[in-house]
Amino acid sequence: MEIIELKESILEDNNADADVLRQELKEKKITLMNLMSSPGSGKTTTLLALKKYFDGKIKWGVMEADIDSDVDAITLQNNGIPSIQLHTGGMCHLDADMTRQGLRAFHQDDLDFIVLENIGNLVCPAEFDTGSNINMTILSVPEGDDKPVKYPLMYQESDILVVNKIDALEVFDFNKDTVIHYAKLRNPNIKIFFISALTGEGLEELANYLLEKIGENNHE
Repeated sequence: MEIIELKESILEDNNADADVLRQELKEKKITLMNLMSSPGSGKTTTLLALKKYFDGKIKWGVMEADIDSDVDAITLQNNGIPSIQLHTGGMCHLDADMTRQGLRAFHQDDLDFIVLENIGNLVCPAEFDTGSNINMTILSVPEGDDKPVKYPLMYQESDILVVNKIDALEVFDFNKDTVIHYAKLRNPNIKIFFISALTGEGLEELANYLLEKIGENNHE
């Protein structure tokens, strides 16, 4: 009797589709960043805070993915960031084909950089390749410094870890050295930034790094 591992098959098909999407974006000189985190870590707030560092340097926009609602997309639009809302219909992640559908609906071929703000979840989004060039995850201080141990795949798959809400370090039991150690155990090459989207601390360094990576990718 033949046994078919459905999850393995689905992931393999998606990975192949993601590679095709990456090539399509490369030809258009567009960098796609998959932004992942748990709910409430500050994904949208961080994007809003990065705006002043991107203005005049790149053209960019955001695809907001949620199970329902359009609150975040409206917030970004009201602050001058082109954005659309993607509803997943209850699914806890986006895959390459869903991402492609969103890109087609965006009608923003003149952009240099598109952010896919994925569903707030530390498990499912990390399993599916979206076709992105950059994977970035945000961990907020109130969540604790042990998340790379508890949710290893998220940190294995992420190129960048942003630790947000460092303005609250004195309030919570969170150790910078601990989170660095745990994250590097999962991914020795992960780039780590400590920021406060509220106060602006650390944002310029993060923005400059992203601009550098966007430039490298779009001019390969």
